[in-house]
Amino acid sequence: MNFVQELKWRGMIQDMTPGTEEQLQKEMTTAYLGIDPTADSLHIGHLVGVMMLRHFQRSGHKPIALIGGATGMIGDPSGKSKERVLIDEERLRHNQEALKNQLARFLDFESDAPNAAILVNNYDWMKEFSFLDFIRNVGKMITVNYMMSKDSVKRRLSGEAGTDGMSFTEFTYQLLQGYDYVHLNETHGCKLQLGGADQWGNITTGTEMIRKTSGNEVFALTCPLITKADGKKFGKTEQGNIWLDKRYTSPYRFYQFWLNVSDDDADKYIKIFTSLTKEEIDSIIAQHAEAPHMRLLQKRLAQEVTIMVHGEEEYNKAVEASNILFGGATSEALRSLDEDTLLAVFDGVPQFEVARSVVEEGVKAVDLATEHAAVFPSKGEMRKLVQGGGVSINKEKLAAFDQVITVENLLNDKYILIQKGKKNYYLIIVK
Repeated sequence: MNFVQELKWRGMIQDMTPGTEEQLQKEMTTAYLGIDPTADSLHIGHLVGVMMLRHFQRSGHKPIALIGGATGMIGDPSGKSKERVLIDEERLRHNQEALKNQLARFLDFESDAPNAAILVNNYDWMKEFSFLDFIRNVGKMITVNYMMSKDSVKRRLSGEAGTDGMSFTEFTYQLLQGYDYVHLNETHGCKLQLGGADQWGNITTGTEMIRKTSGNEVFALTCPLITKADGKKFGKTEQGNIWLDKRYTSPYRFYQFWLNVSDDDADKYIKIFTSLTKEEIDSIIAQHAEAPHMRLLQKRLAQEVTIMVHGEEEYNKAVEASNILFGGATSEALRSLDEDTLLAVFDGVPQFEVARSVVEEGVKAVDLATEHAAVFPSKGEMRKLVQGGGVSINKEKLAAFDQVITVENLLNDKYILIQKGKKNYYLIIVK
């Protein structure tokens, strides 16, 4: 597989130094990509870079995932208007371990193949530097004039777009990232750095430092920053980032994110975030065009990414959870949901709190849904709808409007779901 051609048809190349494709055609090449370790989970914004490493390894080359422990302690000024919070070493090591576990779903770290992936942390080589050693040995590799010419520096120093200047700490960031490339070139024979388009300045600082110190030929390749069709930032929702760790974003919510993207975005994302071949993707896009209302493109995108990140079992649960809200799922399916997924599925439906003592004593459904929770405006209206078979409790048709509800009916020992007609849901929270 030709890595550059693969990225080209997927729309994943922004900038590339001359000779990059020729180098990759010539021999197995080692490349690295830096990952910010300020959290113990990747989010889908990281997935673009991770997919670049995945395609790189599938093309027969050797990927290095670099956890930016030292650089993460400083903060990259690229694309930022403010200095960010710094992290300590204990948190850093915890985050590194968590990120490696996630990356192992995308990259082969364990095999004895010559192109098995490597995980490194730049804190491991930077922590030994004294300040004097750093400014003597690394500081002289590049001129201040060169560093000042970078857009990320110029924007911050000029106070443009609400920025608040730049500390010396942040100014040194490109030196640190540039030195990572020097170090990996010396120790691992790394000849290519990958990154997002906003990293071009930092990456080329590294290539310049190598050129000036060893004269070795090295290369750079960046991917466009992914945006949504409406121009907004990709991966952000009202709830914040979409994380890969299910403690922060449930597999259901993760699946729903991909399922709900627009046609234009799905067309773009299926190329970037899956390993499907061009022929498979062209076929899915063609089928989707014939019946857009079926959302085949979004369904396949959501399937591929959810399985890749969470596995097939969690994907199947997410599909089943979707059917609870939009299809004819059973009460067993509803009872199988964990609390996080249940709340995610019914996020936004009207909710009522009821004292636990009410349910422990046993309460008639009609009293529960009129006196304790305003699901129905009157008992008469509820009686009429129950007689017509239009009311369900926990996805089971309510046979009698005065049926007694007890703790036995609680979902996760805490919730009761009332459905009025086909589409109106109400969640009762028993406290």
